[in-house]
Amino acid sequence: MKAQGVDQVTDAEFGAAVLGERDRPVLVEFTADWCGPCRQLAPVLSAVAAEEADRLKVVRIDADTNPDTVTRYGVLSLPALIVFKDGEPVRQMVGARPKRRLLQELAEHLAPATA
Repeated sequence: MKAQGVDQVTDAEFGAAVLGERDRPVLVEFTADWCGPCRQLAPVLSAVAAEEADRLKVVRIDADTNPDTVTRYGVLSLPALIVFKDGEPVRQMVGARPKRRLLQELAEHLAPATA
């Protein structure tokens, strides 16, 4: 299930889409179609992507079809969420969570609001 407003990336695109982003942090969801908690998280990520578009980029990567990135970041459970700032992972979370909790966990990593 694709979360609306959340771009899908592949191993080949990960460097440019995530590691190359310098304007705002990137929240990456490692997911799979068969993952129930991932499906639960999809609307939460869509809402966060829409509400925080100026301060956070949200992308997802399919763990089944992109094993290089999964291995590189040691993802063992789904959904896994990793926040990247200036190309470096700064926070890792595992499991679905409500929007309010996710925003609390992301607060210190969000880019400053623009006027």
